[in-house]
This record gives sequence, C-alpha cells and structure tokens, in this order.
Amino acid sequence: MWYLYGLTLLAGIANAIEPGQNATLAKATGHPVLAGLVCFLMALVIFIVAIVVMGEREMPSRRAFARTPWWAWPGGILGAAVVVAQLYLAESLGAAPFLGLVVTGGVIASIVLDHFGLVGFKTHRASRWRILGGVLMVLGVTLVALF
Repeated sequence: MWYLYGLTLLAGIANAIEPGQNATLAKATGHPVLAGLVCFLMALVIFIVAIVVMGEREMPSRRAFARTPWWAWPGGILGAAVVVAQLYLAESLGAAPFLGLVVTGGVIASIVLDHFGLVGFKTHRASRWRILGGVLMVLGVTLVALF
C-alpha cells in the first residue's frame, strides 16, 4: 500500500515539470494551441501503448456505457483546461506559484467534493482540521507567490 504514496509523489513531480515543458513548447513554436494538441497526441500514444501492454483490448459493454453517469464523460475537458492554463499562465507566474495555485485549488475543491460525496467520491466530512489544512495551503501559496 505504501508504494501508492510513492507513485503519487512521482505524479506530483511530473505535475511540476509538465507546465514548463508545455509552456516552453508553446513559446518555442509560437502556437500555444498547437503545443496543447501535441501534448494530447503524446498522451494518446501513451494510452494506446498502455492498452496494448496491459491487455485491455476489450471494449466495455453497452450496459457499462449506459450505467456511466453523464458527468463522468467530459473529464477530458477539464484536463484540456489545465493544459491551456499551463500553456498561457505557467511561464508568466513561475513554476512554484503556478503549481501551488493548481494544487491549492485542487485541495480546496477536493474538501468540498469529499464533504458532499460528489463526482463519485465517498463522503468525508470537512472537519475543522481539513478546513485548516486548506487555509494553510492558501497561506503557503500566498507566501510562495509573493516571495
């Protein structure tokens, strides 16, 4: 189970590196939207390789598609919005403020999602400690952005 924390930490490191890569590609090419398209094409290739390597070649049944909540389908739109933010904002803000804001926004939104059990998450009460953690995140990112 502990290895999951390590893998998640690696995802966080990748999350810190990716905005710089994408912003540099946008700046170097002079075409931010094209840079975003390249980013998603690379991701598509990785997903295709993962499907082949993991052997997930069978398509879900119609019943599985029908059971899927409507709000589960447009998740890629949010992923694209994050990449667009990387392309246009990361270089101007800097790596630490950009990622700090992204993570802090995510933590605060996650506290709300958990509290109400939204978008498939189990209910996890927004205790005063979780709320304090969110407030400390805001204070921390403010310090990172100002200094």
